[in-house]
Amino acid sequence: MAVPSTPGLRIRPRTRPRIRTGARPRRRYTLAVVLTATAFAATVPTASARPAVAAGGGTEAKPTVVMIHGAWADTSSWSGEVKILRGEGYSARAIGNPLEGLATDAETVADFLKTIPGPIVLVGHSYGGSVITNAAARTDNVKALVYVDAAAPAVGETTGSLSGSTSALNAPPETLFDSVPYANAPEGTTNLYLKQDIFVKKFAQDLPVQQATNLWATQRAASMAAFDTPSTYAAWKTIPSWYFISTGDQIITPESELMMARRAGSKITTFKGGSHLTLISHPAAVVKVIKSAIDAVS
Repeated sequence: MAVPSTPGLRIRPRTRPRIRTGARPRRRYTLAVVLTATAFAATVPTASARPAVAAGGGTEAKPTVVMIHGAWADTSSWSGEVKILRGEGYSARAIGNPLEGLATDAETVADFLKTIPGPIVLVGHSYGGSVITNAAARTDNVKALVYVDAAAPAVGETTGSLSGSTSALNAPPETLFDSVPYANAPEGTTNLYLKQDIFVKKFAQDLPVQQATNLWATQRAASMAAFDTPSTYAAWKTIPSWYFISTGDQIITPESELMMARRAGSKITTFKGGSHLTLISHPAAVVKVIKSAIDAVS
């Protein structure tokens, strides 16, 4: 009898004992089922092969959270949020913002976003809000924008024009910044560092003084072009947005942020107190808003 070849099966012949003297032995086949590890693995999908399950039981990929820092800061601004989100199983990244000029900074961020598969929740703090407003319009996978004590310019507006009439930045520049030339800067443009007194008492006033002082000492310079370049896009017109507003913010005033949030039709969260660096002092409160955006697009 011809036996079909079957993966995972091995054929083993067996000879029955002789029953009568002179009788020829009869050969029969017994199917010995040997299910090897390879054959078993082929029948069971691995965890990596299973599609990600989104909220509600669907199979769409969960969004990746990408966070963009503002001026006089770096990716460490988001350390608290990254720790919480990744600890809860979310995919979260904080990437460097060049702080060289709105057009090129947005292009740099957009190029990174294009490397992320699946949907993105894009989060911006301070000047980073202007960057996400422009970067999101250059990609097709940003599904939500989250502004954290941030600027959300309309087309033609500059970041510097959105601080608000009572902002601590509405003072003579020489009292606010240490201005330093840099290589290949556009004519008339310099790098700006916040002076220590402004940083500690106006920028980060809800943090312990020693921590605020250390942040001042390690700040990244921001080019004047970051604040003077008009916005080319307004992604909040077509992408749902969330807005986190600290009432203690003295850099971009709550009144200015509320105007921008209402204009964008954002879902607004008001945090009592804080500072312009509430993302550092109260990361859990910021994460709550980010998760609201995640849930809405998952």
